[in-house]
Amino acid sequence: MNDEIKIVIADDHPIFRSGLRQLLETVANFKIIGEADNGEAALRLTHDIKPDVAILDIDMPEKDGFEVARSLFTDSIPVEVIFLTMHKNKSLFNAALNLGVKGYVLKDSAMADLINAVKAVCAGQNFISPQLSTFLIERRRQTEIFAENTPSINSLTPTERRILILISEYLTSKEIAAKLFISIRTVEHHRASIATKLNLKGSHALLKFALDHKNEIN
Repeated sequence: MNDEIKIVIADDHPIFRSGLRQLLETVANFKIIGEADNGEAALRLTHDIKPDVAILDIDMPEKDGFEVARSLFTDSIPVEVIFLTMHKNKSLFNAALNLGVKGYVLKDSAMADLINAVKAVCAGQNFISPQLSTFLIERRRQTEIFAENTPSINSLTPTERRILILISEYLTSKEIAAKLFISIRTVEHHRASIATKLNLKGSHALLKFALDHKNEIN
């Protein structure tokens, strides 16, 4: 990534969006290249101008932040996503991280956190508002316990683990193959290998395992 960081802001509250723009423009190498007031417009804008960072309100009309981010990731748009939210909600937090969102910022601390969030995600790091640190600690602990109780999970190759995560997102073998640029036959081979390593039997056992442990395998 070059020194200039191109940013799109999507929020349906114009006064709040204006405040975010003014804040971000205080950083010399941040450039706001677009704004949207709903999710559908945010998705089109991000597709068209391909910013480095998309700052998305979770609660937007037409499409919410999750729908926008999911579409961007499915289409392999090279953008880092930061969610803005009013909600201190653990399930929303876990769902965002499971989706691949790297930044999760509470609106009531956006003015203090957002600049650091943009810098972090552009450096390949995650940024979570400090008020949500308990959620992150709980998530890590759940992952540790899961690994202790399911040691076979560590036998999966990086590709197999990636496929397991994609299965937990309800992607079909065809969709996984397209996303990973491999054949459907290769995906099916990996699925069989994962099921064998995890001692899963039955046509839906792998999907059930992926869904039951979605927070721990991400």
